[in-house]
Parts: sequence; C-alpha cells; structure tokens
Amino acid sequence: MAEQEGLTVKKADNFSEWYTQVVEKAELSDIRYNVKGFVVFRPWAVMSMELMYDALERELQAKGHKPVWFPAVIPESNFSKEAEHVKGFAAEVFWITEAGSQNEKLEERLALRPTSETAMYGMYSLWIRSWRDLPLKLYQRGQVWRYEGKATRPFIRSREFYWIESHDVFATRGEAEAQVTEDMETTRATVHDKFGVPFLFFQRPEHDKFAGAIHTYAADTIMPDGRVLQLPSTHLLSQDFAKSFGVKFKDKDEKEQYVWQTCYGPAVSRIFAAVVSAHGDDKGLIIPPEIAPTQIVIVPIHNDQTRDAVLVEARKIKADLEKRGGFRVELDERDGYTPGWKFNYWELKGVPLRIEIGPRDIEAKQVVMVRRDTGEKKGVPVAKAFVLAKAALRNVQRELTKRADKGFKQQMRKATTMRALKEILREKGGMVKVAWCGEADCADMIRAETDGGTVRGTLLGEKQADLAGRKCVYCKKPAAAEVYVARQY
Repeated sequence: MAEQEGLTVKKADNFSEWYTQVVEKAELSDIRYNVKGFVVFRPWAVMSMELMYDALERELQAKGHKPVWFPAVIPESNFSKEAEHVKGFAAEVFWITEAGSQNEKLEERLALRPTSETAMYGMYSLWIRSWRDLPLKLYQRGQVWRYEGKATRPFIRSREFYWIESHDVFATRGEAEAQVTEDMETTRATVHDKFGVPFLFFQRPEHDKFAGAIHTYAADTIMPDGRVLQLPSTHLLSQDFAKSFGVKFKDKDEKEQYVWQTCYGPAVSRIFAAVVSAHGDDKGLIIPPEIAPTQIVIVPIHNDQTRDAVLVEARKIKADLEKRGGFRVELDERDGYTPGWKFNYWELKGVPLRIEIGPRDIEAKQVVMVRRDTGEKKGVPVAKAFVLAKAALRNVQRELTKRADKGFKQQMRKATTMRALKEILREKGGMVKVAWCGEADCADMIRAETDGGTVRGTLLGEKQADLAGRKCVYCKKPAAAEVYVARQY
C-alpha cells in the first residue's frame, strides 16, 4: 500500500518534496481530479478541518456572530456595483453563462463567489432599517472560487478553497474599528492557541489592501522554507459598499446614515496547510490534540492465542477514555498488519498519543504510552491511564505551540541595505525588517530585485522606531516606516 509507506525525504533538506509526500502518504488530498487547480480533500484532512471550523465558529458565536448560508452564485449586476471591488477581483472570477441540457444562455452572467460582499450587502439593505437593527454580525462557512493563475498546491493555494467569512455592520466607524481588533483576537484564540500556528499581524500597505477597504490587516506565518503564508485577514471597509448597495439606517434622531462595515476571512484549508507544515517532522504529521481527528490510538500487541484477551482489555480502555474524557480514540484491530507497521502508520497520520497493550502489560496491569511529538515512551498503570492521557495530550498541545513559536522567532531578521536583504531572502528567508519610503513603485522594485520579496506592512503593536535620518532600503529617500519584507506563497 504505497500511500502508507514512510517519507523518503527530510523536512529540513527539501520542504517542498516533504510537503508533497506528507499530503499524499498521510492521505490528506488527491491532486488527480481532472480539473486543473481543483483537488479532492480526503477524510483525514476534512475531519481535522471540521474541528478547526468548530473552534472558529464557537469563537465567533461567543462574540455575537450568527451563521447564515448565502447562494454560491452572484449576479454580474451585483458584482459590478462597487467599482474598486470589481476591479480587484475581475481577473479571478469564474463565470457561469449557460445552463440546462440545451445550453441555454443565461440572461445575466453569474459569478461563482470569489468573496461574498456583493452577494450579502444587497440583502443587508433590506434587513437594516433602524439603529435598533445594529450591530449586525453574520458569518458563513463554505467554499469560494478564484481563478488563480499561479501554480496551485493542495491547501496552500488552489482555485477552490474552504473558509469562513464574517460580514459585520455598525452605526459608527469606531465600532467597526473595534470589530477589526476583535477579529485579530479571534485569530489568536484559534489559530495560535488551538491550532498551534504562530503568526504576526500586519497592517498592509495602501497599495496592497483589500479592494474596497480603508485598511487591511492580515496574519502572516512563516513556512519551513522561509516563505510566508497569509492566514486570516480582516478589513475595515470604506462606506463605498454601503453607498453602492444602499445599506443605511435611521439613527436615534431619525436621520438617515450609511453604515460602517468590516469583513473577516479565515481560510480554513490554508490554515490547515500551516498546521501540517509547522508541526510535522520526518515521520509525517503531528496534529495538535485540539484538532486531531484521533487523539489517542490504541495498538494491541498479540498473537493468535492471545488476540481475544488483549482485545477485550483494549476495548475496555477505549470505552473508559471515551466515556470519562470524551477523547477521540481509535482502536486499531486490523488483522494482517504487524504492530510495527501500525506504529509507523499512525505516526505518519500524526496522532498525538499512542497506547500499546499486550499480554505482559495485562499481567502487569499497565499500558505503554508514547507521545508523538517527543517519542517519549513509558509504562503507566491502567488505573491511571485516563489521568495520564489527559495530561499527556495537554503537554503535547503546549509543547507543539512552544516549539513552533520558537522556530518562528528565529526567522525574524533585519537588513539595512538591499544587498543584505537579497542575501537573507535568498539564503535564509523569513521576515526581514527594513526601512521603507512608503512608495508603491519602490515596493515593486524591491519585489523585482529580491525575486519576490513583498512588503508585508507595518507590524501591529510594534512601536515604530525613530526614523530621523533613516533611508529607504531601496531608493534611499527618507524612510516613512519600518516594514517587513518576505517572499510569499
């Protein structure tokens, strides 16, 4: 069974090939679907992403968001209402022009949603009448489609991806700005604290903000090859959307006002790519317990004579762990595979904790616990299996996050000259802090001369240094800000 063979390349030696092998051999995705840029997501990935969705939705609902489902198609007349927005997305849209067995031409082209502003805001104009209807905080989970021209890669970049998007409406700009801050807190509470993925939040430069936004804020993580991957972004929208779609309300003085809006988009499939990349090792995946489809796998060790007795005890342990702890537990009862083969299989899958039990363990009233992240292996009394398993999973979660944070911090660097910037991005990658004049043309030249190094923006929460006398790393004009440059996926 080739899909279950081990990896043949080390992560540190060739991350790209390592990632390809993990996705294939851990059965996360299959790229052989016969439409370019579209892939099949397999059960192990989907079960993990469902848990990620659950975490994000719990967080959103706890903060007052309500779920909705909108159609996946957007009439061209809707899509074209906000000029800056349509300009920003026009090159990425899939259009539906015909339907039915006779290939009947539609009266109006329909866009497969690349994002849902133009699908949702027309309805918002019908639902919002008064200040009493505000704030309105809605989200939906689902797919979006973008005609991505770059090379696609499972989970990292594809023409169909899975996400949550929230679209919130307020009476004042101040409330909208507070929502943007809340969105960032939601990202930290889920992506970092539950998924174990480190990131930094940047305010994107003006030339690289979301089409139709006043400001865009985005979380960037660093992949093992030194390139950055954008995770959730949140946007303070201009009132152009409200004006284009007639989203307005009567305030307490009965005066008609246009609303203020925000939108937030955690791309779950892309975040999953970061989870795979941040935690995996040369044996395969390591999935944080919070989002592992199976948190504990029990591997029985027996021969034909001891099989029934061992399985009876293993089933008791499984039932106890599920009942008392609510753990997601798998008992691997498959015949025809050796215990060693099963160990390798579940290590490749990234299950956080393995429990082994054989005849000698039954006699000693113990089991053997093995942590996936450290390989630590020790015998523990059966009577304490629940308590120790709970502690082990908690420790795995904490240590994975701590290890990822440490590696992330080591990828932060500085440069004062273009020569140094080029050298760092070429040989090490990561995020490089530089002084920048603030001009888009200069950012374009930095990108061209560093083979793709993009200005990510100013780091939120970081106090800007005194720029007196500082010069732009490229053009040597007076610096307007300290920003970070990195190559991106």
